[in-house]
Amino acid sequence: MSSSAPAAETWLLENGNIKPLSKEMRHGHGRSHGRTAHNVSSSSLRKKSDLTLVRKVPCAIIRDVLANVQEVIFGTKLFVLFIAIPFAILAHYKNFGRSWVFGLSLLGLTPLAERVSFLTEQIAFFTGPTVGGLLNATCGNATELIIAILALIQHKVDVVKYSLLGSILSNLLLVLGTSLFCGGIANLSKEQKYDRKQADVNSLLLLLGLLCHVLPLMFRYAGIGESAAVTAEATLQLSRVSCIVMLIAYIGYLVFQLWTHRQLFDAEAEDNEDDDAVEEEAVLGFWSAFAWLVGMTIVIALLSEYVVGTIEAASDSWGISVSFISVILLPIVGNAAEHAGAIIFAFKNKLDISLGVALGSATQIAMFVVPLSVIVAWIVGVRMDLDFSLLETGSLALAIIVTAFTLQDGTSHYIKGLVLLLCYVVIGACFFVFNRPQTQPSGVNLGSSSEGIMRV
Repeated sequence: MSSSAPAAETWLLENGNIKPLSKEMRHGHGRSHGRTAHNVSSSSLRKKSDLTLVRKVPCAIIRDVLANVQEVIFGTKLFVLFIAIPFAILAHYKNFGRSWVFGLSLLGLTPLAERVSFLTEQIAFFTGPTVGGLLNATCGNATELIIAILALIQHKVDVVKYSLLGSILSNLLLVLGTSLFCGGIANLSKEQKYDRKQADVNSLLLLLGLLCHVLPLMFRYAGIGESAAVTAEATLQLSRVSCIVMLIAYIGYLVFQLWTHRQLFDAEAEDNEDDDAVEEEAVLGFWSAFAWLVGMTIVIALLSEYVVGTIEAASDSWGISVSFISVILLPIVGNAAEHAGAIIFAFKNKLDISLGVALGSATQIAMFVVPLSVIVAWIVGVRMDLDFSLLETGSLALAIIVTAFTLQDGTSHYIKGLVLLLCYVVIGACFFVFNRPQTQPSGVNLGSSSEGIMRV
């Protein structure tokens, strides 16, 4: 960043990606440059609200309420999915069938994730860089974090592990693969390039996270001759120490991007002449945005509780294993808005945005949400460790290694995306046929005993 840059800057942080938001950008005079990749990606699903009729309402209070509803509820292209929320609540209380509750709750979560991103961005217009950055970082993967905490409270450790693993796999293979494939097909006559700096940093952190997953697994095999209880206790302690290390690494990652090496992650100005681009300016007041954010979080928590409570019933009704629903369906539906935005910008040959969304989200889940879930489980008295068992850890390792090799040269073409997509298909097929018996007591890691080793 040049020395002539304004002294006062707002920094937006979401999904592990930090970009400076200049004063001009904060007041709507800029476009996509100067914002996070995730913010730009999410804005592709937003639409400009027409407040002509709302302004004709004589009562100021009613006019403000209607304007807020117009911006928050109808300000997204996914607003039609909001209808699934009351239907999910109705299905829950009228006992329409637990599989219906599960399906409707998943659909209802889809637009909420994008709206949380919108609301945190609105609040960031009024807060300082620290508060705005921390708020965006916390809410970046709010759905996954809330589902994990609620599942831990219900002692469904396997659901937590599967869903978080699925979020990482879907970002690395599905989202990134689809983006590279669609971008390559749409830009056959152009050479697609992207900045390797963010990809290199994210790959290093993902490899560190992988090491913290592999060591507890290897530790269990190394102690196979010892008592299962002794090995499980040692694995649990090793996992908790590893989670503290992962959180320290994630904090260092944020400091690296936000302060010490921020010039490596400055957003480059891009020509964005799209007619449907939305001007970035505060359209909600601070307290209005905060109230909407609290309300949206409560709704996410409610729907997430429905999802966690009905996942086994949906598995039995649909004839699909809990592992497949948690690893494949939950991440795809829950992050559909974010995924769609990344793919849209890949079509426009803006791979830096697509990579920022996919890799940033995967890094935040692997280095923040996963260790935080283990710490929360420790606090509430649930035994959750980083031993995700052989199949799950192997899938994670191969996904990270394949992604790192794919992004090593700074250029892209559709065959790279195709390979990533096919890797995701193979892993999805594996979990489709893999049905681990849910016969152990709640809160006990299925992979912490010799029986668990034999099953894998």
